[in-house]
Amino acid sequence: MEFFRIRRDIPFMRHALVFNIISALTFAAAVFFLVTRGLHFSIEFTGGAVLGVEYAAPADLNKTRTTVESMGFGEVQVQGFGSARSALIRLPLRGDMKQAELTEKVFAKLCAAESGTVQSKTETTPKGEQVTRQACLVGDTEPVKLTSTEVVGPSVGEELAIDGAMALLFVVLGIMVYLAVRFEWKFAVAAIIANLHDVIIILGFFAFFQWEFSLSVLAAVLAVLGYSVNESVVIFDRIREAFRKYRKLDTQQVIDHAITSTMSRTVITHGSTQMMVLSMLLFGGPTLHYFAVALTIGILFGIYSSVFVAAAIAMWLGVKREDLVKAGPAKEGDVNDPNSGAVV
Repeated sequence: MEFFRIRRDIPFMRHALVFNIISALTFAAAVFFLVTRGLHFSIEFTGGAVLGVEYAAPADLNKTRTTVESMGFGEVQVQGFGSARSALIRLPLRGDMKQAELTEKVFAKLCAAESGTVQSKTETTPKGEQVTRQACLVGDTEPVKLTSTEVVGPSVGEELAIDGAMALLFVVLGIMVYLAVRFEWKFAVAAIIANLHDVIIILGFFAFFQWEFSLSVLAAVLAVLGYSVNESVVIFDRIREAFRKYRKLDTQQVIDHAITSTMSRTVITHGSTQMMVLSMLLFGGPTLHYFAVALTIGILFGIYSSVFVAAAIAMWLGVKREDLVKAGPAKEGDVNDPNSGAVV
């Protein structure tokens, strides 16, 4: 399937040096912001309190988020949990406030937002024990109930950060081994530089704007790694095929033809993916916002890096026909026209 057919190969590699300089400057800026500003880690990494609440009616997450944010505790996460009536609230711990006190204040605020008051309520458990708890009451009804409280300590946050970094490292190593085996080590080096280029730029955006870096964003970064390498593999496959088919073309012409021949596929694949990600960005709410932002940045730079970073670096490293195709006599059907057209 193709939307369009390009009749003449586009000379991408003619401008490779200019685009590589732009990439290097962008990469350096991202590293600078990472070093000077750092990432704004979420509660999962820094530690904080997690409260579970259950409403009598379907939970209004925006109202809950606004209510808790008005208390001035800092970054707050509110998301649905389990059912339409349940919500999970994550907020940072304050050094001058214990967990019990923090929980009481937040629950009292949520109760007041439902026009209720916090009172002691005695209940009988299924085992016949008398238990007293704090309940939000409006007459005889209970509009909101505190179902759970827990603390995510800094030690847990540090463990998550280390595990996330290890996951990123193993993904990078796996990609390098795969590309080196499937193609050639020059392609492996080119692809991993391009993929790390995408990752660092995503992190640079989050450092510059101080957007919250959470586990969902880390998942988006890992997804971008796989997504970007897939685009690089498609282009590398076309380069190998072009080396076999067009024996008298030089490396630059082969790469131009390979990239041009994937343009229609790139528009279809990335356009469809970007529409889905934009729908999450626009309609997914605060929970999916930064996840979608990271994917949007990653997809856009992934397309760019596969063409102007990965392919160009492979060319600078000196990839040639002998690296991918066994030497042999030219066949009668071999083509020597760099503008013979590109078909997906």
